[in-house]
Amino acid sequence: MMRLGSGTFAACCVAIEVLGVAVFLRGFFPAPVRSSANTRHQAELPAPEPSAGASSNWTKLPPPLFSKVVIVLIDALRDDFVFGSKGVKFMPYTTYLVEKGASHSFVAEAKPPTVTMPRIKERETVLPSLLVLCGDHGMSEMGSHGASSTEELNTALIFISSAFERKPGDIRHPKHVQQIDVAATLAIGLGLPIPRDSVGSLIFPIVERKPMREQLRFLHLNTVQLSKLLKENVPLYEKDPGFEQFKMSERLHGNWIKLYLEENNSEVLFNLGTKVLRQYLDALKMLSLSLSTQMAQYDIYSMMVGTVVVLEVLALLLLSIPQALHRKAELEVPLSSPVFSLLFYLMFLVLSALHVIVCTSAESSCYFCGLSWLAAGGVMVLISALLCAIVSVLTKMFFSGNLSNKTPSHPNSKWSELDHLILLGTVGHVLSLGASSFVEEEHQTWYFLVNTLCLALSQETYRNYFLGDNSEPQHHFPMEQGLDGAASALKTRTGGDGTERDNGHGSPFLSEVLEGHEKWMVLASPWLILACCRLLRSLNQTGVQWAHRPDLGHWLTSSDHKAELSALAALSLLVIFMLVQRGCSPMSKAALALGLLGVYCFRAAIGSVLFPWQQDNKDISKGIIEARFVYVFVLGILFTGTKDLLKSQVIAADFKIKTVGLWEIYSGLVLLAALLFRPHNLPVLAFSLLIQTVMTKFIWKPLRHDAAEITIMHYWFGQAFFYFQGNSNNIATVDISAGFVGLDTYMEIPAMFLTAFGTYAGPVLWASHLVHFLSSETSSGSALSHACFCYALICSIPVSTYIILVTSLRYHLFIWSVFSPKLLYEGMHLLITAAICVFFTAMDQTRLTET
Repeated sequence: MMRLGSGTFAACCVAIEVLGVAVFLRGFFPAPVRSSANTRHQAELPAPEPSAGASSNWTKLPPPLFSKVVIVLIDALRDDFVFGSKGVKFMPYTTYLVEKGASHSFVAEAKPPTVTMPRIKERETVLPSLLVLCGDHGMSEMGSHGASSTEELNTALIFISSAFERKPGDIRHPKHVQQIDVAATLAIGLGLPIPRDSVGSLIFPIVERKPMREQLRFLHLNTVQLSKLLKENVPLYEKDPGFEQFKMSERLHGNWIKLYLEENNSEVLFNLGTKVLRQYLDALKMLSLSLSTQMAQYDIYSMMVGTVVVLEVLALLLLSIPQALHRKAELEVPLSSPVFSLLFYLMFLVLSALHVIVCTSAESSCYFCGLSWLAAGGVMVLISALLCAIVSVLTKMFFSGNLSNKTPSHPNSKWSELDHLILLGTVGHVLSLGASSFVEEEHQTWYFLVNTLCLALSQETYRNYFLGDNSEPQHHFPMEQGLDGAASALKTRTGGDGTERDNGHGSPFLSEVLEGHEKWMVLASPWLILACCRLLRSLNQTGVQWAHRPDLGHWLTSSDHKAELSALAALSLLVIFMLVQRGCSPMSKAALALGLLGVYCFRAAIGSVLFPWQQDNKDISKGIIEARFVYVFVLGILFTGTKDLLKSQVIAADFKIKTVGLWEIYSGLVLLAALLFRPHNLPVLAFSLLIQTVMTKFIWKPLRHDAAEITIMHYWFGQAFFYFQGNSNNIATVDISAGFVGLDTYMEIPAMFLTAFGTYAGPVLWASHLVHFLSSETSSGSALSHACFCYALICSIPVSTYIILVTSLRYHLFIWSVFSPKLLYEGMHLLITAAICVFFTAMDQTRLTET
């Protein structure tokens, strides 16, 4: 047996859960169809022209159609912006070229989720040039994109060249093509090899005026390229209808070549050529569809492996609640039982046999089967060990008969109304994830939960103030040391350990221990928080249903209100400094002040805000120097805080140094968030700090909430502030500009870190505040251990439930536009939770002991 602290155990569980979710995500999201050819820098010889009894000397690529191509890519160019009445009004010259006949017009269909990124991935004579006018995606009527509506998927695609001579006609209903077809078409038009990984087909009208032999040659090269890709990615490719059609087309093509080389210009040659052409077009369509379907196939085996790992971890967390939330905050982990357990070896053998059977009979590619035996065996050992641990805990619970020695310190205590709210809120949120509308509008769920929480806190405050605490159930894990003000008076009345003395008098009224303005602040604080939350809801409209509605953010970011935005940003930065500096050392206070000044200078440099003496934005720059100036102070504050934490580990008796160090780390993260937030979101950060200050001083301390309740309140507010920033479960709302603050070139690792922190700043800052609050209010390690365990559990429940939901809904209409983006958010949130739990564990004072 090994004794582990609750926090350490929770951190290990979340780390294992991250592994399980990663395997699930790899199986859920389709693997790209790729060529296995490694001759990337060598020109591959083109396939020779088919022949049937006669030799053909055409073994080279056909001559190009165009000397050069100019691509005009317009963001969100919806099809009716060009082909409808809007095109006549806003793009008259383009409409003139289209109607003139020197062009081919199409509607290119993008694949959801639609994002702003290059979708065409590729490469002087008398040949004409080609101008391609296209868009990367469309846009909804609300002006957004990222989902799967027709307006967002359909975009204009026009090929303009003097090589085209068609009769002017009706261009109101252009033919639909796939956006992925552009790469193959441009490659053929320029006389270049088609990209090996392209799954698109030639847009045939571009070459329809060429001689029949060249047309067939173009189609043959395209089908050969797709058939090779099919061979390398589909095990049973020979049975694919597209491949069979390709072989038939190739045979007919050979017969046509034989007739052509015999200089047979009869009607038979023309009719056969027309038939071959149709056969090739059908083969291209089926091959492209087969490859696209292969890209959308789910790797069920990998998904099931990941699901099993995640569910085993969740079961272990749930079964460990009595031990983990005990006053000692320790668990007895049976390390030896799996090693000597028959169940462990039987389970491992069964999983190994199942792995061999699945991987040898799989008809499609499987990620987990592609792993080395060492890696796959390690996962199977982990699954077997987790199962043995679950069985061991269940057996111990069954034979012990009662768990009185493992229950919390007050086994006879009842649940309070707040506990019921927390339970119902957690269950309600988890159940809501099964509906696409609730996923799209998840922010409404969290807004409702925090508002209801404020009302519950108001009711609890008034009852304690006016009726006393006689009817209130005892909390399970009260703070043990460090309470000041009203809480200190409560401790005097109730006893040094925070538990009530059975002296027949009950708890004192809050009115007896609060004086002056404190009692009014305690009574008003829930309503103040409600008012702040209501203001924040008006700042950024998010979700789908109301995203088009005007909000304060749009008003502030308009060019006409730059002065108001500048004043609000400056005021927010001042409030941030006043709320954060109180716990910092003098040097960190100076660094914080200069850093926040640098934040405003950075925003002024890039033209977002103005200085009072500025009248315009003539001196706009990238603000790289100003941003790096702030980064210096961020790193300095973080370094100072880390130094204090290390010092507190050496000087164990100096409790104050640790508290200051934690606050300085928190301050450094606040400064970094202020730099990455857009100016109109700085009030979100200021209100977050204000609510934390109010709740710390006037709610958590006077009402003596336990560590578990405080943790869940921090979690709920962290989630709410994620949406207050304007985030949603739509990938399009991620502010990727945060990843480029202070960078003059793209650097992958810093950009990923900055984007992730900028997106999840709300949850991270609330978790950091939780660590500081619990560390400053108690000298024992149990509060931090309880908090870490509760944080891990409340994050594990939704992600575990959600992967089951998306598995069952994998063929739902909105799986790619609604459910899968939310799955990515859940996976990233779990990864951040793992990092938070590691930080909790590092700050925990408990140590591992073996028995």
